[in-house]
Amino acid sequence: MAANFVAPYLVYEALDARFGDTDALIASAVPPLLWSGYELAKAKRLDAVSSLVVAGILFTLLATALGGSPRLIQVREVLVTGAVGVLFLASLALKRPIIFYLARAASARRTPEGETEFEALWENPGVAEGFRMMTAVWGVGLICQTGVMVWLAYIWPIPRYLLLSPFIGYGILALLLGWSLWYGAKRKALRALAAAHARSKPQDR
Repeated sequence: MAANFVAPYLVYEALDARFGDTDALIASAVPPLLWSGYELAKAKRLDAVSSLVVAGILFTLLATALGGSPRLIQVREVLVTGAVGVLFLASLALKRPIIFYLARAASARRTPEGETEFEALWENPGVAEGFRMMTAVWGVGLICQTGVMVWLAYIWPIPRYLLLSPFIGYGILALLLGWSLWYGAKRKALRALAAAHARSKPQDR
């Protein structure tokens, strides 16, 4: 929270009056970039938030090179989130939606047999339908989140957006997560999948 949200706001506030909106917004991307670099060096991995931040920074560089406006730079992360939502919906055309592969990768990290067990569970009745429903809801939800955040970026002053938008964005994600837990508990096939996942022990490090 400090690196990805509080620090960018403070950097922007410190530099805006002297350097202008565009340069201050670009500078506000430095603390999350440093944090992501530290996390990658220490743990050899990036979490979901940091991955979106890094992708947003790359988008910032592209937008700057193309002469992007401050508002475009401001919504860099949410545009990446919207692209992820589109990817989720597009994956419904595949045999297995993208959420299945994300869940399988998480299971494979927990136990050496996790991927094989997950593949076998996919054949159970109701599992495929459950994953497709969750992929569809998350895809639509992420696209809606992007729409809300872009709208706020254009009607709010930049400091207010930098300070409050993370809480709104995470609130929407919390609603999606809460729905996922409710839906998983409601469907017998997904309850069995979750139980099998919970019984597996993490690999020794």
